[in-house]
Amino acid sequence: MRLLLIEDNQDLIKELADFFESQGDIIDTAVDGITGLHLAVVNDYDAIVLDLGLPGISGLELCKHLREKAQKWLPILMLTARDTEADRISGFEHGADDYLIKPFSLKELKLRLEALTRRQTAAYQQSTLVFSDLELNSATREVKRARKLLELTLIEFKILELLMQHAPNVVSRQDIEYTIWGDDPPEGDALRVHIFHLRQVIDKPFTNPALLYTIRGVGYQLK
Repeated sequence: MRLLLIEDNQDLIKELADFFESQGDIIDTAVDGITGLHLAVVNDYDAIVLDLGLPGISGLELCKHLREKAQKWLPILMLTARDTEADRISGFEHGADDYLIKPFSLKELKLRLEALTRRQTAAYQQSTLVFSDLELNSATREVKRARKLLELTLIEFKILELLMQHAPNVVSRQDIEYTIWGDDPPEGDALRVHIFHLRQVIDKPFTNPALLYTIRGVGYQLK
């Protein structure tokens, strides 16, 4: 596992880092909320171990930011000395996946993290569509081509999701428009504009063969 530990207790950081590295895991550390948030946003981790009481940004606010603003859905296990029901509920409401009270067993912490990452992997696989080197995850709203993260608007994401669900079959213009706008499509040729923008993101920057094709008079397809 590649883990991020956000904890301001230096002794506990060293203990956890030594333990996980001895188990063959890779661990990055941060001693404050701001640094931890930066690392969590710019890097890919299998899970985060997050202390509640942090300088800079509290663990609760950091967790909430990752879920709502950064759209990061990796497992987060909170560490805390607070053992009330209200504290646990608050942690889960802010986006935590698990909660461990200090002091704790290192073995239990590792087993909990392994269980979280197994569930995350299973959920990711169930919600992932793959076509050629294009990958779309409907749960995390992430789209990648050749492992590069792509930025799509919500409408572009929905169009691509529909095309990937039916690929390599052709999807008619009418079916796409109904999926996006229901019985009230916008005036003009809005779909063509969105397709153009989608093609600029998923095809134009890559040397690989184009994937998105227009079937004149019918609709669009990935092939």
